[in-house]
Amino acid sequence: MRVSADQGACIGGGLCALNAPAVFDQDERTGLVVVLDADPAEERRSEVEAAVRNCPSGAVRLQGQGR
Repeated sequence: MRVSADQGACIGGGLCALNAPAVFDQDERTGLVVVLDADPAEERRSEVEAAVRNCPSGAVRLQGQGR
């Protein structure tokens, strides 16, 4: 599983960091998404999927969605 984030699309909602804090964070200065772990462990799949699903701008993406 691979995750990515588009800072150009990010609106700084913070739901990614709230749902998957080991994978996403927010830049302290801009508030925009920061990927902490682009290749998270499979055990984090449900929280990453929640982060992707809840992102209001669609800035957070997950590749390798199949189980």
